Amino acid sequence: MRGMSLPAPHIAVVEDDPPTREQLIAWLRAARPDARIDAYGDRDSAEAALSAERFDLVTLDLELGRERHAGIALINLLNKRGLGTPVLVVSAMPAAVYRSIMKALDAWDYLQKTQFDEAEFIETVLALLRQTAQPAPRPGAEPGAGDPQIDPLRQRSPSWRGQRLNLPLTAQRILATLLEHRGEVVGYAQLFDVVKSGRNKDNVRKHVATIRDALRDIDPDFDGIENVPMRGFRWTSAR
Repeated sequence: MRGMSLPAPHIAVVEDDPPTREQLIAWLRAARPDARIDAYGDRDSAEAALSAERFDLVTLDLELGRERHAGIALINLLNKRGLGTPVLVVSAMPAAVYRSIMKALDAWDYLQKTQFDEAEFIETVLALLRQTAQPAPRPGAEPGAGDPQIDPLRQRSPSWRGQRLNLPLTAQRILATLLEHRGEVVGYAQLFDVVKSGRNKDNVRKHVATIRDALRDIDPDFDGIENVPMRGFRWTSAR
């Protein structure tokens, strides 16, 4: 099992829907059978635990019961503790909404309910645990002048022009691949290698649209990702 050489992690699952909570726990046990997993179904119990204990990973929903922003309050709590705890948001809110309300927060990644499967969840969890346990650099091309600074295997958030890029892990991987092959056409088949689920052109295009939106949050005139019809995409520049 991948990741079994890493220390046994302590993981918190914060989810108010019992079937979803049990599903996430089952997937976590499949990913890391050695993990200690504590589950919480409401803000009060989660807040008490996150205040008192140290976790290696927290997965949480933004809405808990009737509290629409309970998850945001919990992320703020973790930020105040200053332990660098990775947070994986698992929410029904669409990615566009997530990016707007989470921009000022410090969640590490986001998965939209009904839009991911077990493979993507496990891959995301293992990647986040690797980032904290083994922060080794990834070999690759040096970034060009003005390019985003990104290393999705060790950095929790890429940046561009001194500002954070709010991107989920798969979008980070696609961006890293485009940057590594800057100036070249990166075909769909190559991009499928970094997409852990939904390996089809429509899904890749959605991720690229997310990347463009994140870059345009910083520069509304950004046009540095070229769509090459029937082939793929090319990073041209970040002028």
